Amino acid sequence: MLTMKFGGTSVGDVPRLQEVVAIVKKFLDKQPVVVASAMGGLTNVLLDTAQKAVERKSAEVKTAVAEIYERHALIANAMILNSSRREVLIKKQQQSIDELTNLYHGVSLLRELSPRSLDAIASFGEIMSCRQIAAIFEENNITSFFVDARTIIRTDDNFGEAAVDFSYSNSQIHETLTSLVHNGFVPIVTGFIASTEDGITTTIGRSGSDYTGSIVGSAVGSEEIWIWTDVDGVMTADPRFVKGAKVLPEISYREAAEMSYFGAKVIHPKTMVPAIVKNIPIRIKNTFNPEHPGTLISAKPDKQGSSAKTVTSIDNLAIIAIEGNGMIGVPGVSARIFSALARAQVNVMMISQASSEHNVCIIVPRKDCTAGVKALRDEFSIDIAKKIIDDVSVREPVSIVAVVGEGMIGSKGIAGRTFDAVAKADVNIIAIAQGSSELNISFVVEQSEAMKAVQSVHDAFHL
Repeated sequence: MLTMKFGGTSVGDVPRLQEVVAIVKKFLDKQPVVVASAMGGLTNVLLDTAQKAVERKSAEVKTAVAEIYERHALIANAMILNSSRREVLIKKQQQSIDELTNLYHGVSLLRELSPRSLDAIASFGEIMSCRQIAAIFEENNITSFFVDARTIIRTDDNFGEAAVDFSYSNSQIHETLTSLVHNGFVPIVTGFIASTEDGITTTIGRSGSDYTGSIVGSAVGSEEIWIWTDVDGVMTADPRFVKGAKVLPEISYREAAEMSYFGAKVIHPKTMVPAIVKNIPIRIKNTFNPEHPGTLISAKPDKQGSSAKTVTSIDNLAIIAIEGNGMIGVPGVSARIFSALARAQVNVMMISQASSEHNVCIIVPRKDCTAGVKALRDEFSIDIAKKIIDDVSVREPVSIVAVVGEGMIGSKGIAGRTFDAVAKADVNIIAIAQGSSELNISFVVEQSEAMKAVQSVHDAFHL
């Protein structure tokens, strides 16, 4: 079997849906299972409209709901010529719209928008999209079956980022989908959504449809999991800013996780976990350019070519620095730093500490900077008063630039080439971090100089 996940841009209009039909037809002999997202941008519309419902902007809610219906009806009328099939689909879509309208009405009456309500509202994008795709497949002589993922994927009740119960879900997915495939159907599974043991709708967080694709592919034992998106694959750098950026034919799971964390447009690390467990390769492919082989992500790293694979960056960060001679040799300082930031729910992106212990730099999202500084000044207020710690200082905006590649492991001179390239670009490095795995070298620069640094390092490694 082959699991294919199609993202929002791949199912967002008539030409793209026609391409999806052609792709699936081409690989029918591989017994495909399809997982799909909501139409591009629709989830944001659903959630934005929920906020308008809370604010009792009834006219705007009514308009948004009508536009959601029309967007789907337009595709149904354009792509489904069989009148009875089209009528059945439009009737089911109208039922979804009625349910959605009732949810918005309830939110408006209560003036309350809970995470549980948000998950219920967000689910309609995938439900309407996948029901539509199933009908379009039938119109094009692809025997299909709409599968609501809420019937096969169970989670806890952590709405918005629910954790999957794999022991239950894997058996349900395998039993349901393999039976459909063996009976000649192409299952069309809703991405992103699931349900609790009590049948309450949940969503599984950021990149949820990709995650569903990986969960499904792993449970049915797919040959590969294909993530269809709007790019040819994983790039050596962001092509919008870096000249000469190319598609990488192969990367490892570890490389993909590092790239994703440091801002590359890959897949969320969580998405890879089910595939890693079953050692199933993931391939990133482009719906707009389906003949391109894309990027294969697997357990086996490709060590041919450059030792570094990609150079990427994250912007809109801040450095919070804690300095003081009184910190030297004092146990527990780092524990206090991280405990204080954790209490303030500040995400730490990177850490850099001088070997003298005189200075600790914590890189955090810029939006969390104020909360982080307050938490640390509160934690160390007595130490600051006693001059054990000088102060908690801030520098913003900064960027992390990361050089990633499994070929870097054990290779001499990688750091030298990296920092020599940055120096030649006349870029100042503020802080540096490298893990013991040698898979990644990260450094911090002023945000205004980040792209210059990325381009210079990209050129130095001939990527």
